[in-house]
Amino acid sequence: MNDGEKKQIAILGSTGSIGTQALEVVDRHPEQFQVEVLTAQNNADLLIQQAIAYKPNTVVIGNEALYDQVFEALDAHDIKVYAGQNALGEVVKMESIDVVLTALVGYSGLVPTINAIKAGKDIALANKETLVVAGQLVTSLAAEHKCNILPVDSEHSAIFQCIVGEFQNPIEKLILTASGGPFRGKKREELLQITKAQALKHPNWEMGAKITIDSATLMNKGLEVIEAKWLFGTPLSQIDVVVHPQSIIHSMVQFEDGSIKAQMGLPDMRLPIQYALTFPGRLKADYPRFNFMAYPQLTFEQPDTKTFRNLQLAYDALEKGGNHPCILNAANEIAVAEFLKDRIGFLEISDIIAECMARVSYISEPNLEDYIQTDQETRIKATELIK
Repeated sequence: MNDGEKKQIAILGSTGSIGTQALEVVDRHPEQFQVEVLTAQNNADLLIQQAIAYKPNTVVIGNEALYDQVFEALDAHDIKVYAGQNALGEVVKMESIDVVLTALVGYSGLVPTINAIKAGKDIALANKETLVVAGQLVTSLAAEHKCNILPVDSEHSAIFQCIVGEFQNPIEKLILTASGGPFRGKKREELLQITKAQALKHPNWEMGAKITIDSATLMNKGLEVIEAKWLFGTPLSQIDVVVHPQSIIHSMVQFEDGSIKAQMGLPDMRLPIQYALTFPGRLKADYPRFNFMAYPQLTFEQPDTKTFRNLQLAYDALEKGGNHPCILNAANEIAVAEFLKDRIGFLEISDIIAECMARVSYISEPNLEDYIQTDQETRIKATELIK
């Protein structure tokens, strides 16, 4: 991108929580950004509205059954329309794209992200599952193709902001903060009758259904531990999690002299999205400001990994390595989807994940095809366990 030109952005998952907030960032800085690609899986109506408003070069609707609806709505607007997963994997290679914001949910983000990296695109990564499933492969490819992976998750953005200017100084510890979710402090027997509606009420953040359930089970924090290992090259022994109910400190970094840097602010995903899209610069924003007097106490607790087993299962998967994080992720995606359909209980999510980790074939040094097969095998096994 030449100086003075707008940054051309592809937003994968533009109709979801991260995607819509990314478009809010674009709205605030139209002189900085041009939306080149928008994609959605099923929300054709909103994708059409976004396309008419932002006039991208191309849109992709993942659900091929919705292609005609999208094509007919956008035909008069000179916007190219494609459908299906193959199209999603190809559109990221467009020469005009500068940065790909991956805001897809779950495993679906893996192949498009890999293709974008191979095409030399910088990645604004909101899809943590990409690094959970295939962290070694993805980070190796990014190094090979000299692509930046800029974190969008608030915790990883916080760590990234803390280490800017500190690249020569060894990290002693990464400290990821967790809100604790809606059931913080509850014991296992209190979680037996938890409903979907209760689990979807996050105390601090507005997020999509899947990530909200992951936050309630602490799986989201487990996935973030795995993501942090690959993003920052930090071993598990140097990654801690602390529960911080106010969600003001988004994460911290401790250096070898004992100093700790923390990145703070009100819970607002537009801030890390904007930082990823504008790095290394910062643009003025009119988002609400943090007031210390409104938060006279910031508190911290140890996470309860016995009650919230998913965090421990994530630790176990990362420690074993190989394709185990891929198994963890696939089993969790199936289990969460079934919980959201009221087919299993809240605590059964962890049971299904543990069973899959025990039963699905282990591969110590997987390649991309191994990851794809592991994902498929795990989904079949998890579905069998539920039946």
